[in-house]
Amino acid sequence: MATLGSSASAAPSPLQSAFSGAAAEFHVPANVLLAVSYTLSRWESSAAPSAAGAFGPMQLGDVASAAFAGAKGDESARAAQPALVGPTVAAAANATGASARDLKTNAKQNIRGGAAVLAQYAHDTVGSLPAVAAKWYGAVAKYSGSTDAAVALGFADSVFATMASGATRTTSDGQTIVLAATAVTPDRATATSLGLRPSRESAADCPPGLDCRFVPAAYQQNSSDPGDYGNYDLARREADGLDIRFIVIHDAETSYATTIQIFQNSLNYVSAHYVLRSSDGQVTQMVQNQNVAWHAGNWNFNMHAIGYEHEGFAIQGTTWYTDKMYQASAALTRYLAARYHIALDRAHIIGHDDVPGPTTGFVAGMHWDPGPFWDWARYMELLGAPIRSTARGGNIVTIAPNFERNQPQVRDCQGNGALQPPQPANFVYLRTAPSFGAPLFNDPGLATGGTDCANDWGDKAVTGQDFYRVDRQGDWDAIWYAGSKVWFYDPGGRDVVGTAGTVVTPKAGAMSIPVYGRAYPESISTATMTQYSIAAGQRYVSYEKVRGDYYDAPTFNDLANYHLITGNTEFYLIRFNHRLAYLKASDVDVIQN
Repeated sequence: MATLGSSASAAPSPLQSAFSGAAAEFHVPANVLLAVSYTLSRWESSAAPSAAGAFGPMQLGDVASAAFAGAKGDESARAAQPALVGPTVAAAANATGASARDLKTNAKQNIRGGAAVLAQYAHDTVGSLPAVAAKWYGAVAKYSGSTDAAVALGFADSVFATMASGATRTTSDGQTIVLAATAVTPDRATATSLGLRPSRESAADCPPGLDCRFVPAAYQQNSSDPGDYGNYDLARREADGLDIRFIVIHDAETSYATTIQIFQNSLNYVSAHYVLRSSDGQVTQMVQNQNVAWHAGNWNFNMHAIGYEHEGFAIQGTTWYTDKMYQASAALTRYLAARYHIALDRAHIIGHDDVPGPTTGFVAGMHWDPGPFWDWARYMELLGAPIRSTARGGNIVTIAPNFERNQPQVRDCQGNGALQPPQPANFVYLRTAPSFGAPLFNDPGLATGGTDCANDWGDKAVTGQDFYRVDRQGDWDAIWYAGSKVWFYDPGGRDVVGTAGTVVTPKAGAMSIPVYGRAYPESISTATMTQYSIAAGQRYVSYEKVRGDYYDAPTFNDLANYHLITGNTEFYLIRFNHRLAYLKASDVDVIQN
């Protein structure tokens, strides 16, 4: 059993004491309780629910807090109806007598609730509360909430691996937790009574040497309406004309096992092609790459993308973004980019936060993951495409702050509103004038006023993004961004590198031109993002010209009748603000920089 307490001479933190107290109260081995919590939450107590609607260090679920709809990005109305399994707030309240509110917001009560549910699962699996940790393997597997053998047993294996390796960390609120290393050989027979279903065998599309498996996402009709189904669309990419142009990096905002479960429930209307585990970089493929997963919230990007979900929470940054995860993710990207001829640059290897809202009403709600603490410079280096100067004397600059040195103030506005501890970040703040006293830029798509919130993507330019530099005063650079001239601090030019490329500007004689969140044929839609426009004289970096297309797949399991609609309208993909966007080719003049 693990030794509790940070050292013999230091009093344990309140959170460590909460684990110790709950373990004693409900007769759960302390190392089991600590390892389950570490695997799920890294012992964090965020005020905000996870993507699955789970709360606190023990990730107790509440169906009213789960939200997944909109991932397909085709503007169809889909109301996610997640069915909670595993440890829930309601079950914990019944077992402890604590209120639902306290179980969600009070870390001590949340830990008590998790311990009580875990104890109930031990009764369910072995009929008692074993004194030895090995006998808790089945209870831990049940705590995963999954009935899939690969997922439930994989979760239990991760928990027992954490017990064996031990863990120590200080949470974001400054509490140090210690789980001493204790090798435990799990009694796998204790999971037999769960009746877990074996996973469907299928080969995962991964490079040799990567720990990779295939666990299928749900593909199922949800009602009598053939348009009501989840969680992806059948296709024949790229044989059907749908070329794969992008790899989209997400973080899951929940644990590895829970992410997989979310994608296995067709009522969640969401999926990704791959899911990666933080602790060791294990990869689970869930949607075959020929099919279109629902992950980016923009159908035009989903049509042309492969999406990865990385285990973890964006606001907790490097807690989850481990070396093994970076290495595995980059190995997968190198393999897929070579196979599908995807450009290894930050216009094609993108974050979810690079994807634009498809139309006006979706802009403000677009996601901001993987967030400010994802090390894009390192990731691109691992891809063999480091962010380095490729031109001198031109006006195109690529954002490139030193990740370790760059530690701007960041606030958790979707949680408790607290400033985060200083840590490396991937962005520079944008202001309305060349002064630290000037307001942060207020992106018209958000209208937040400009803030230091981690989720406020509108006033942040991120590593690898390219812009046209229009001015420099002292140590400040000005760029065209979201239709405005904005400034960022760049002492000695250290936070940018020069880049060669193509620039587009409104066609001569045009006062302004519209901005599009997708490149559709005119027969499908001509909708723009009406918050935005580009005035005469402004210049933006362009990456490629594409013909508008739309993959028409409106109903369940009808591949023979799905088809790709193409038009004659051509678009330029540009870096517009924090996100990419499209401009009609007929609206712009092209300038080689």
